[in-house]
Amino acid sequence: METHVASEKKGLAERAKHLVSLYDPRIWKEKGLWWTAGLFLVTYLVVVVILGIVWSRSPATFDVQENALAKVGNDESRLVTGTYTTATAIRIAETLLDKPGGYLSNDITPPGVYLDNIPNWEFGVLTELRDLSDALRNHFSRAQSQSAEDNDLQIAQPQFNYSSESWILPSTESEYRKGIDALYRYLDRLSDERALDGQFFARADNLAVYLQDVEKRLGSLAQRLSYAVGQTDLNTGLAGDPSAEQSTPVPEQSRNKTPWLQIDDIFFEARGYTWALMHTLKAMEKDFERVLEDKNALVSLKRIGRKLEATQNTIWSPLILNGTGFGPMANHSLVMASYISRANAAVLDLRELLQQG
Repeated sequence: METHVASEKKGLAERAKHLVSLYDPRIWKEKGLWWTAGLFLVTYLVVVVILGIVWSRSPATFDVQENALAKVGNDESRLVTGTYTTATAIRIAETLLDKPGGYLSNDITPPGVYLDNIPNWEFGVLTELRDLSDALRNHFSRAQSQSAEDNDLQIAQPQFNYSSESWILPSTESEYRKGIDALYRYLDRLSDERALDGQFFARADNLAVYLQDVEKRLGSLAQRLSYAVGQTDLNTGLAGDPSAEQSTPVPEQSRNKTPWLQIDDIFFEARGYTWALMHTLKAMEKDFERVLEDKNALVSLKRIGRKLEATQNTIWSPLILNGTGFGPMANHSLVMASYISRANAAVLDLRELLQQG
C-alpha cells in the first residue's frame, strides 16, 4: 500500500514538474527560434521557386518601328536610314540587362544560379548582338574598306564581346552598359544633320556580308539541334577541291549525339538567337527598303521573318522533350531545327538576290 501511494506521489510530482516546464520562458524562447527559422526557410524556398518560374519566361517581342520612334524622342523627322537597326540593337542589349530578374548568366545566388534556360537564351541573344555590333562597326557605318571607323562603334563592339559570366571587377552588366551608351551616342549622331560623321550606308553588298554570317549561325544551330536524336555525318570538309588540305586527319564519318542534359541548353540558345535575329531583320527591312525593292527582294526578307516568328511559338510542355524522329513523343529540338533550316534556306536565296547586278 505504501509503495502504491509513493508511486502515485512520484507520478504527480513528475506531472507537476512537466506542467511547470511548459511555462518556462526559456523553453518557449528556444522553440520560438526554431519555429521562426523554419518559417523563414520555407518562405525563402517558396519565394525562390516563384522567382525562378517568373524569371524563366522568355521576353516578349516588340515592334521595331515603335521602338525606333521612342529612341529618337518620338520625332519622326529623326527616323533616318540606320535608326531602325541601331535602335533595335539598343533594345536587344537593354532587354538582356533589364528583363525580369536582370542578367542571369553571371548570377552566383539563387534562384539565378540554378536556372539554365534563360542564361542559354541570353547567350543566343548575345551572339546575335555581337554579330550585329560587328557589322555596324565594320560594314554598315563605313563607305569603303579604307574608311575610318566610327568612334562610338569602335567602343560598343568590343564592350559586347566582354566575358558573359563576370560578376565583379568589372561586372558583365557594367561593360555592356558602356556598349549601350556608345550605341545611343551613335544613334544621336545618325539623326543629327549637323553631325556629319555619323553615317549608316544601306547598300546591297553590306547587307549580303551580314547575311553570310547569319547563314553560318543558323546552319550551326540547325546542325546542333539535329544531334538531339543522334546523327552520323560524312566528312565533307575538303569536298569540291582536290588540292584542299586540312590541319589534321579526321574519320570519313562520325557519330554525333547531344548529351541528354544539354538538349534544352541548345534549344534555348537557338530560341534566343532567333528572337534577336527576327527583330534585327525586321529593322533592316525598314532601313534597306529601297535597296530590297530595287532587287525585288523585299518579299524574301519578309519570308525569313515569318520562319523566325515560328521559332518563338509558345512552348506548352513543361520540359523540352527528346522523342525519336518518328516516335510517339515530340522532339522539340527537331521542330526548332526545321524552322531554322527553312529560314536559313531563305537567307541563302536573299543573299543571292542581293549579289546579282
